[in-house]
Amino acid sequence: MLLERDSQLALVREALRDCERGGSALLVTGPLGSGRSALLTELATRAEAQGVRVLRANAAPMERDFTLGVVRQLLDSLLAVPPRSERERRLREAGDARQVIGDGVQPAGGADAAPGAGAHDGADAVQDGLLALLGAIGAQTPLLLLIDDLQCADEASLRWLAHLTVRLRGLRAVLVCALRGGDPASADPPVREATSGMRRLPVPGPLSPAATRRLVERHFGEPGDEEFVRACHESAAGSPLFLTSLLAGLVARGARPNAEHAHTARRLRPARLRDRLAGCLRTQPQPVRDLAAAMATLGEENDPGLVAALAGLDRSGCAAAARALRRLGLLVGGEAPRFVHRVVQDAIESTMTMAERTGRQESAAELLYRSGRPAEQVAAQLVAVPAAGHAWVVTVLRTAAQSALRRGAPETAARYLLRALLDSPEQNEDRARLLIELAAAEHAFDPVAGERHVAQAIPLLATATDRAAAALRLAPGVVGAVGRSSLVVLRQTAVELGPADLLRGSARAVALRMEARLRYCAREDGAELAAAVARLCGLGEEPAVCSGAERELLAVLLDAATLGRSLPAAEVARHAHRILEREPATAVPTHSVLPLVVCALVGADSTRSVQAWLAARERTRRESGAAADALGHAEHALVQLGCGRLALAREHGERAFDLAASDWQRSGALATAALAAVALEGRDGVLTERVLAEAARRPPAGLFETAMLRFLQVSVEAQRGRREQALETALACGRELMAAGWRNPVLFPWRPWAITLSHLLGDSYTAQALAEQEYAEALSWGAPVGVGRALRLKGRLQDGSAGTELLREAVEILRGSANELELARAMRSLGSRLGRGAEAEAMLRGAAELAAACGTPWPGPDSGAAIGAPAGAVLTPAERRVGALVGGGLTNQEIAESLGVSSRAVEKHLTNSYRKLGITGRRELTALLGGAPAAACR
Repeated sequence: MLLERDSQLALVREALRDCERGGSALLVTGPLGSGRSALLTELATRAEAQGVRVLRANAAPMERDFTLGVVRQLLDSLLAVPPRSERERRLREAGDARQVIGDGVQPAGGADAAPGAGAHDGADAVQDGLLALLGAIGAQTPLLLLIDDLQCADEASLRWLAHLTVRLRGLRAVLVCALRGGDPASADPPVREATSGMRRLPVPGPLSPAATRRLVERHFGEPGDEEFVRACHESAAGSPLFLTSLLAGLVARGARPNAEHAHTARRLRPARLRDRLAGCLRTQPQPVRDLAAAMATLGEENDPGLVAALAGLDRSGCAAAARALRRLGLLVGGEAPRFVHRVVQDAIESTMTMAERTGRQESAAELLYRSGRPAEQVAAQLVAVPAAGHAWVVTVLRTAAQSALRRGAPETAARYLLRALLDSPEQNEDRARLLIELAAAEHAFDPVAGERHVAQAIPLLATATDRAAAALRLAPGVVGAVGRSSLVVLRQTAVELGPADLLRGSARAVALRMEARLRYCAREDGAELAAAVARLCGLGEEPAVCSGAERELLAVLLDAATLGRSLPAAEVARHAHRILEREPATAVPTHSVLPLVVCALVGADSTRSVQAWLAARERTRRESGAAADALGHAEHALVQLGCGRLALAREHGERAFDLAASDWQRSGALATAALAAVALEGRDGVLTERVLAEAARRPPAGLFETAMLRFLQVSVEAQRGRREQALETALACGRELMAAGWRNPVLFPWRPWAITLSHLLGDSYTAQALAEQEYAEALSWGAPVGVGRALRLKGRLQDGSAGTELLREAVEILRGSANELELARAMRSLGSRLGRGAEAEAMLRGAAELAAACGTPWPGPDSGAAIGAPAGAVLTPAERRVGALVGGGLTNQEIAESLGVSSRAVEKHLTNSYRKLGITGRRELTALLGGAPAAACR
């Protein structure tokens, strides 16, 4: 398909019409891939359809030494066609054209003739014979002679074409030659002589978007989306060669011409096109190749001065080489040109040897360094160069690595640092620093390699303090997984360094951080947990919080006290607030102790101060333009969950879970635990499935994450009606937590699940025993949310006024809690128990308002869609009214009279409720709904 070449076709048609009065010669020029060959093919097709005799030849670089090779092709194409008349047949028999050529190139005077004596006469004979043959054939029918890639023709054929051009006036023939612009052979004297008498046709312009759209439809057999067509047009820059190569590559990949594959169209670099461009570039003069190689080496850095210096060209030589590349159609742009497509750079790189590429990249690195370019630009050249031996190389690569880390590219930073090791072969402290920096970069994507490099660095460091500081790189943050080998190194260096109390200055800070890491790693050991609490008590009433190391250790010790419920919640909260007062609200809390502080404050039901701190840090992050952090969102999720605001907690939890994928070792455990807690609190089946699916792919990082995943399994089993299995899972999880010394009733509410499940299974004795244990644990800890929840559970298990008073007490205690959702649940339970009256109405109305403010649809968790109910089960208002009256002890007839309906209608509502909630009778319905009165439906 030839598109948008109508002006060239029209000029050739006009020449053919006028050839009765005499022939003419036309020249088609244009850059590589501009459609010259396609134009000649279209001319041949149209001319033959009109009865014109077409003779065609294609010159090739490999045939330049073949004398009159182009002429032979023309005449071969003539002789391949049956004669059109008897006269033409006799002409062919009388003098075969190939014989004419063969005879003409032999010396006329034989072997003893003087040099050149007969060659000139032979050449004249060839030219005259060929002209006579063309004239005889042209007398019968017009001739169209097409020659492609004229710049590759042999010299004898070019002389014949020059001879023919000036004699076409006497022939019924039109000669059309195609010449590639930018090819150095186009400027050779024989080519210039042959084309001097030819009329140049307009240079074909780039294809328009409309032409691109038609070609897309032709290749794919269907119209292309606008975005896909635009991507193809912009990538090919209007070049027919680039466009057809791109479309062929996309078809081969099985792509479709839709918006989804527009990105592929922009990035595809066809291998066949690369090879063709490479062949073209190899024929260029050395200055042109040097300029192309310099541009390919420098990449995006297209400063004209640097490009010229790397190419070794002066200003005029560089301009001339750039013009040649433009004529070839490989460059676009003005003063600072660039390649028309990335595949051009691929082609240039494929023409260079490895030694040449390495040498150019080393020269480019030095040029960029001397000109003051950013370190990453210099480093991008150095990474492909063996040890350069320059004193500045290591410094530049380390600076570039720091820049890469700041922009969130640890793998790039590691590549720079690995290259820097080549220029730092000596086993000394400088190499150790490089290894440590490399390990810090690798921590995000290859922690095993990071551990190995730290282990290599430690023996090279001179002091115990430096070795301990290096070991801390194995666990750069308090929150995060630490491998066994890393733990061994941490312990060894801690012993070598000694106790923090005996050290001063930086050595003391390192020792404190080391102690914090080791105590955090031992938090699942009950004895170590107790030792950590003893260490906390030994620090006095006001442990030091002035330095980051002191705050880090205190946060770990508070974490131990929180997990083990070893100190009152109020005391833990007091110490946590002191940490917040000194901890800076940095924009990127990479190594912050805040996650532990947040967990302690959520467990202590004291989140107001941490909310303000998190808000301040968020402002700092936005002002600095720093990227969102998975740990930060996980902290927000836990705090919002501690306040009962499920909607906000879910938003932050999902964001944390998404972001943690890029640095799972550091933030995956906390992000998983946070989102699991949100799913658990909201009985959210979708979130539950998402968290459990991800957990199946990655093993849990610790007991905290494991416990939250177990709670989700309990929820799933209960909702599917497998209550015995759910109860066993809850009890097993509780035993595991107790064995580790983790007794906090707020952070690990396994007993509330076991209480409800035991009650639903009819085991009231176990339910009440567990409720008493939960209440005792909650009282010992002292957090209002834990005590209030335990009282609510006890109140729901007891009938009569005793249960009502327990629920009243729960409401009063929870009014002092930060968790508004737990207060709403207690108010709802109390209102349901009261049944009727102003107080019941006020309680239920307040509960509904609080639930709505928390982003929980009514009825929320612990109500109509409580434990044991299928996911998404929601009762109608009428069903809830009937259920509430059942909870009040009324019979079906009494309910019917109270509501003014028939007994059959009551039975229908009860049947629907049993089906939706996955239960079998009135007792389970009462337990699930808590006796919610009709007022709860309003």
